[in-house]
Amino acid sequence: MKYHIAVIKGDGIGPEVIDEAVKVLQAVGTRYGHSFQYTYLKAGGDAIDACGQCLPEETVQKAKESDAVLLGAVGGPKWDSLPGAERPERALLGLRKALGLFANLRPAIMFDALKDACPLKPEKVAGGLDLLVVRELTGGIYFGERGTKETADMGLAAYDVEQYSEKEVERIAEIAFQMAMKRNKKVTSVDKANVLESSRLWRKTVARVAEKYPQVTLENFYVDNAAMQLVYDPKQFDVLVTSNIFGDILSDEASMITGSIGMLPSASLAEGAFGMYEPVHGSAPDIAGTGKANPIAAILSAGMLLRYTLGLTTEADAIEQAVKDVLKEGWRTADIAQADSKAASTAEMGSLIAEKIR
Repeated sequence: MKYHIAVIKGDGIGPEVIDEAVKVLQAVGTRYGHSFQYTYLKAGGDAIDACGQCLPEETVQKAKESDAVLLGAVGGPKWDSLPGAERPERALLGLRKALGLFANLRPAIMFDALKDACPLKPEKVAGGLDLLVVRELTGGIYFGERGTKETADMGLAAYDVEQYSEKEVERIAEIAFQMAMKRNKKVTSVDKANVLESSRLWRKTVARVAEKYPQVTLENFYVDNAAMQLVYDPKQFDVLVTSNIFGDILSDEASMITGSIGMLPSASLAEGAFGMYEPVHGSAPDIAGTGKANPIAAILSAGMLLRYTLGLTTEADAIEQAVKDVLKEGWRTADIAQADSKAASTAEMGSLIAEKIR
């Protein structure tokens, strides 16, 4: 089979980790007889330097023509002085909107070999940790009306509007319940319905969708309680579904419970099978080019691409198993290094995982 993948390497450590993800995809192709064809595109700071804009129209069009997009992190202090609408991070919002990527899946999985890296007490995560944050990605405060205005006595004020429609909530809730049906059949909806009108609509709509899934248990948490419970008793959760801004925060918190943000992948899905896949970590320009970056999040993102867009479940399982095997053998990049571990650079870690697949 031939598959067309748009690759956006991004900034900082983005090119390094994405190169390793492509290396692993090539190993999958060799073992299972697939042909992956790559179209390399620019977005973020890389695009600003090349053509003066963070998201060229060519990138959007070529991405739409592909089966899926593999993306590295974007941004860095080099572009911090630019106006907000011109900064590299705006490319992410533009891609999500242009490609219709409304559902962000961020698994937080603690690999057994890395249990000592978990910042929580051992009894809190005994037996492992596996939860999934389903974040609405194209609505809410990040895409709402915004602006500034003068006030009578408090000077200049700025505002950003949080708004959700029933359809936006329905479709993200559907994704959450579908995922829960394949897992432990529990959904936790996170909102701030005691204060926000948008959250009250969110809660009512999720409850209506839940009626279609009687096998799934639904519970509702206020976001402040959810944040507390994630560090107090993370194993109580299976699938968390929440808004754009709450999901942005909670998914980062969940990722750090596992020991390193460098380990965790993500998928951003549109209607149908199309998706964009990226590691959840940032561009980390301070370690770019040093070989210290952990490529596992990018590699596991490629695995999610195989699973959710291409439907290659066996191949996705092979990537995840290869990662587990390499970690079990004691190989570590700098961010997850332990006293008795074996050091691996970015490229070495990618090669070790690729060789396991072959």
